[in-house]
Amino acid sequence: MPSNSVQENNYMLNDLALQARQEHLPGAVQRVEQTDDHLFTFTTENGTRLLLHALSDKILRFRYLTPGSPSEPDFSYAVPDPAAERTMRPGVPSFLEFKEKSDHYRLTTGRLICIVWKDSLRTRVLDRSGNILSADEKGFHWHHDDDTGNDIVKMSHAVPSGVCYYGLGDKPANMNLRGQRFLNWGSDTYGYVKGSDPLYKNIPFFQVLQQRIAHGIFFDNTFKAFFDFAAERADVTSFWAEGGEMNYYFLYGPTLLEVTEEYTRLTCPPELPPLWTLGYHQCKWSYFPESNVKEITKGLRDRRIPCDAIYLDIDYMDGYRCFTWSPQHFPEPKRMVDELAQDGFKTVVIIDPGIKIDPSYPVYQEGLKNDFFCRRADGPLMRGSVWPGQCNFPDYTRPQVREWWASLFEGLIKDTGVRGVWNDMNEPAVFEKGTFPDDVRFDYDGNPCSHKKAHNIYGMQMARATAAGVKQFSYPNRPFTITRSTYAGGQRYSSGWTGDNIASWDHLWLANIQCQRLSISGFSFIGSDIGGFIDTPDGELYARWIALGAFHPFFRTHSSGDHGDQEPWSFGEPYTSLARHFIELRYQLLPYVYTTFWQYTTQGTPMLRPLTFLDQNDPETYLRMAEFSLGDNLLVCPITQAGADGRWMYLPKGEWYYYWTDELKDGGQEVWASADLTRIPLFVKAGAVVPMQPVMQYVGEKVVEQLTLHVYYKNGTADSVLYDDGGEGYAYHEGQQTTRRFRVTGDAQSLTLAQASEGEYQTPYSTYRVVLHGLPTAIATATADAQALSLGEYAATEITAAAPAIVVEVSFREVIISLAPPAAEVPAK
Repeated sequence: MPSNSVQENNYMLNDLALQARQEHLPGAVQRVEQTDDHLFTFTTENGTRLLLHALSDKILRFRYLTPGSPSEPDFSYAVPDPAAERTMRPGVPSFLEFKEKSDHYRLTTGRLICIVWKDSLRTRVLDRSGNILSADEKGFHWHHDDDTGNDIVKMSHAVPSGVCYYGLGDKPANMNLRGQRFLNWGSDTYGYVKGSDPLYKNIPFFQVLQQRIAHGIFFDNTFKAFFDFAAERADVTSFWAEGGEMNYYFLYGPTLLEVTEEYTRLTCPPELPPLWTLGYHQCKWSYFPESNVKEITKGLRDRRIPCDAIYLDIDYMDGYRCFTWSPQHFPEPKRMVDELAQDGFKTVVIIDPGIKIDPSYPVYQEGLKNDFFCRRADGPLMRGSVWPGQCNFPDYTRPQVREWWASLFEGLIKDTGVRGVWNDMNEPAVFEKGTFPDDVRFDYDGNPCSHKKAHNIYGMQMARATAAGVKQFSYPNRPFTITRSTYAGGQRYSSGWTGDNIASWDHLWLANIQCQRLSISGFSFIGSDIGGFIDTPDGELYARWIALGAFHPFFRTHSSGDHGDQEPWSFGEPYTSLARHFIELRYQLLPYVYTTFWQYTTQGTPMLRPLTFLDQNDPETYLRMAEFSLGDNLLVCPITQAGADGRWMYLPKGEWYYYWTDELKDGGQEVWASADLTRIPLFVKAGAVVPMQPVMQYVGEKVVEQLTLHVYYKNGTADSVLYDDGGEGYAYHEGQQTTRRFRVTGDAQSLTLAQASEGEYQTPYSTYRVVLHGLPTAIATATADAQALSLGEYAATEITAAAPAIVVEVSFREVIISLAPPAAEVPAK
């Protein structure tokens, strides 16, 4: 009998253990409470709760709480607290109605209908026309993880035919994510390739395009998270995390562009950067000693290659100790930085999170004294090896630690004159194990947790603390920071790059895809290491890469010194001249790029837009990924194969001018773009006004006395915008900015350019040179505000066409170009 009892008890225990590990579903809804005007709490028979929050007419938040789970604070690093940070969170819905039906509840806003089924808590979201946008398959479900004590929370949605998925940050994969599976767990992935996963950044936001209608899903969960876009099962898309809450936002478009704008405003776009940060940057691991830095900067100026920023990697430090200078390599850093500044160079230095364990090192002493470093579960300090050797690591999730970290930048920024800071190794990366062990503890802004929860936001919070310090000590100038790792919302603290890539044609292709994907994931201030960080490109690859980089918001050459030189002149002629040519084009386009950045900061509009974002009604765009626009009016398609003298590319709807020849092409078709090494396939939208400035060696080298407006004829009407505030300081917050809106209206008889201006900033330029592209016939007369104008010419170059030009006052209201009638056809004999 005793043995039988033991056996029975064992069966009982095993059965209970199985029950504890089984998958759980919410069950039937028992009650609903409306706790304020737009928050509804659904409670099921087993105690599961759904908090359904209508944030606006277009944004619904779904927050699920499992039975018995503690009522944790509603805290997010991605969505800023309006009381604590600059925010652009949406207001309340303009319309809200809640009704109970026989088998479901129905919540209606001005743009959406949300159905919650009574029997299962499953949901469905529709637009007001009744189109199903999202429908739960199994919906919310979970199971308990015995090893961690967390609930593994899961969500599954049904996948209709033809649906496409985009976004998710820096994934090096095809633009359309359908049929693929991904992991968010920030990782130092040296020499990654197409398909490597995970990489450095953790942005759990993606767009869904279904029946030409777009919405987005933002899964705000910082634990290790997984995304299956109909990979395991063709009719199910799912996302889940190894802890935390099932907390996601549904963001309605109906266009893809609007989805990204809604997400970026929710998580908050950045402030405007200083204009010089949109110029060209030169970097290497490493430029040292001082004589080498001066040799590089002299080489740029002597060769007349524009450049605004020079970078110092880890070798500028004393034994890789952060916030120090090597007395051997840089004995007088302030003098050097001042001399570089006199020649137009802004110095940017690297700062990593690892603080060397050294009792004589003041930063280490302060961190240790104030208990600012991360600890293991049983109390010891977290130790790990990075470049300085054994290090401790600050807990950036503690407000006091962020304040301390920010204060450390006084010496670099205020005293020495450094203009920017570059955060690296902040996934966090540790040589022994890749990253911190799971048991490392974090404050998490008063919500204590382990590394499993804090890992994916560590780099973001380091960038946050860095940005605060650089901003404080840069004043009255604007700050500049760059980070390798981040989380959703990290765009408000820093720019970024795509990490340790390789000098290969495959990686040039990847750079194009990754920068587009990050831009539509809310992180527009992005670029790649031009030419590749690992290995050495040949001249052709470097020339093609710098041509692409000229159209990325962050424009920097960076390489590992182990693999040879990679300055713009390192490959000899004709490649030096080609690099100069594309860098000069970038400096000419700075007014356009800066205006595009202003649209990003004010509306959340991505700076880089994939082809699908330009015309989601055309299925031909759904799988294409090479073509993208920079801003409203420039369409770019890089050459990513050796030996090519052009490429086939797809033009979206509308009419497009080939930048180099002014040849007009109809959209909605594939075209051949001839492009030797002096060109990148570049088209301008018909009706566009593209502002350009004179070439200069660095921002502020000379006063821009005249701005050029390139106006492209359109038989119809089109609008463009130009924003200016001087590109530095904060006076734009007090109205010292000018927004000029242009309208082009064309027909067979005339072309009219109208301008409306608002704002108080007085631009240094007093005139525009208006260059008229694509006019169907010759000009008969030209007037500005009824005053006759004389006609000039925009001279042709070896690679661009000539065009008629006029000069007008910057304050003009209306320019009218009267066109001569077409030449009469000569009758045949």
